[in-house]
Amino acid sequence: MAHTTDEKLTVLVYSDDRNTREQVTLALGRRPAADLPEIEYLECATTPAVLRALEKGGVDLCVLDGEAVPAGGLGLTRQLKDEIYGCPPVLVLIGRPQDSWLAAWSRADAAIAQPVDPVALAEAAATLLRARVARRTPVHH
Repeated sequence: MAHTTDEKLTVLVYSDDRNTREQVTLALGRRPAADLPEIEYLECATTPAVLRALEKGGVDLCVLDGEAVPAGGLGLTRQLKDEIYGCPPVLVLIGRPQDSWLAAWSRADAAIAQPVDPVALAEAAATLLRARVARRTPVHH
C-alpha cells in the first residue's frame, strides 16, 4: 500500500512526566514501521488536554501513561472508550506486567509494561496504526 508523502499519522502521548513522553516519542520515532506513514506527536500532560485533542479529531493512536498523576491512563482510557465516539486505539503503559488485568478493565487495545521496551512499543503501536490506516483507506475496485 503506497502512502503519499503528505499523509501523516497523529499519535497522542499522555503523561504528566515529560521523561515518559520523551521515551515514547523516541521509541516510536518518525515511523514505527517501514510500511506506515510518518508520525506527528501531540504531547499532553493533563486530562483536559487529552479530551480537547480527541474532540478536535484526527488522532490515530493514543499512548497513555497508566502511572500518570493525578489521572492515571487506565481510568482515562476507560473514560475515553465510554465517551469518545470512534475513539482511536489506545495503548497503555502499565507499571508492572501483573497490571495487565487493569488494562483489560480499561478496554485498552494494547498494554506495554514500563520501563518502555522500544521494540515492544513500536511493534504494538505499528499493529494498532496498521488497523487504523486500513479502516481509513477507501477500497478501490
